[in-house]
Amino acid sequence: MGSMFRSEEVALVQLFLPTAAAYSCVSRLGELGLVEFRDLNASVSAFQRRFVVDVRRCEELEKTFTFLQEEVRRAGLVLPPPEGRLPAPPPRDLLRIQEETERLAQELRDVRGNQQALRAQLHQLQLHAAVLGQGHEPQLAAAHTDGASERTPLLQAPGGPHQDLRVKASQPRG
Repeated sequence: MGSMFRSEEVALVQLFLPTAAAYSCVSRLGELGLVEFRDLNASVSAFQRRFVVDVRRCEELEKTFTFLQEEVRRAGLVLPPPEGRLPAPPPRDLLRIQEETERLAQELRDVRGNQQALRAQLHQLQLHAAVLGQGHEPQLAAAHTDGASERTPLLQAPGGPHQDLRVKASQPRG
């Protein structure tokens, strides 16, 4: 390899590849890292290109991997770096990898949603427990006031706040 500050000799070539071999040839050239691709169809819009579906699939796969990587980082785990350069998978394996990663990402989204729902339920239950806990404490503020205030109950049982107010059914005389 040459220096970063010196140019190396390069050659401009144009390759014509059969469709069946294009993926494996381009992926192998990319793995070598010794080529630069030029767009010879600059006038053609991105949506009219032949491999736009494959490029979109790879972009979606990259988004899914980024999401999974972020979830791993958020969980406090460290991903080991890849061992060397990984070769590009064949197209049929790429589809399987895409399905698997999308399934894992959806499971993680479901788990995160369930976790948030459980935390909200826990918070609500803690609030209910706090309210119920306060209901069992004696009303000290009402006992110390002589006059009516905003905290004085409007209806107070004559025998005190804990008097049993159940109505007893009268028995027929017979």
